[in-house]
Amino acid sequence: MIGTGWRHAASLLPQRVLGPLGWLRGSLGAGLAIAVAGLATAALLGSEGSRLPWLVAPLGASAVLVFAVPASPLAQPRSVVIGNLLSATIGLTLGMLLGDPLIAASLAVGLAIAAMSLARCLHPPGGACALLCALGAAGPEGWNLVHLGPIAANVLTLAAAGWVYNNATGHRWPHVIVPAAPPPPAEERPVHTREDIAATLADWDEVLDIDIDDLDAFFRAVNERVAERGKVR
Repeated sequence: MIGTGWRHAASLLPQRVLGPLGWLRGSLGAGLAIAVAGLATAALLGSEGSRLPWLVAPLGASAVLVFAVPASPLAQPRSVVIGNLLSATIGLTLGMLLGDPLIAASLAVGLAIAAMSLARCLHPPGGACALLCALGAAGPEGWNLVHLGPIAANVLTLAAAGWVYNNATGHRWPHVIVPAAPPPPAEERPVHTREDIAATLADWDEVLDIDIDDLDAFFRAVNERVAERGKVR
């Protein structure tokens, strides 16, 4: 019901303001989520709030992904929560063990990328989390694993806010891939198959910020639109 009301309101304004992913929608969501995360974490920390951070900087980058590009594989809840916490743990651990900020930070970012990739939770702000925690643990601040508490509160609250806000504003989150239409008979087969997309991506040797099944569904929808236009003619 809320999503329907939002879509009606969005239809009354220019697309670039509230359209599919207009700047106002993402800006409001991110701002609200950061405020909620800060308040929730400060409340949880209580008297410890004077010595532990109630907001960490990488949360801002996570908010950009969650609210501005919620369909991105890098912006899904698994990536936001596990990616950030895994990276923070690596950064804190290396900072405490090595004691040298430069070495700890360098290794932490590299290992965080490797760990997130292997765990299938790659999240760019995770690199910032690893860097921040390594510097905090190896520097005079003396960060330790206790600092995982506020970081966890931050990312969990952000994820919860993202789930509520994105779904309420018409963007299912976690993102659900629209099933591709079944291929027509061979004599009317579209100009591409899913295998063609995979082969082309392999030839490019690049990582695009979109799921291959989303690409397949998109191209099939384009093919259907072109076919419908041909019928009208």
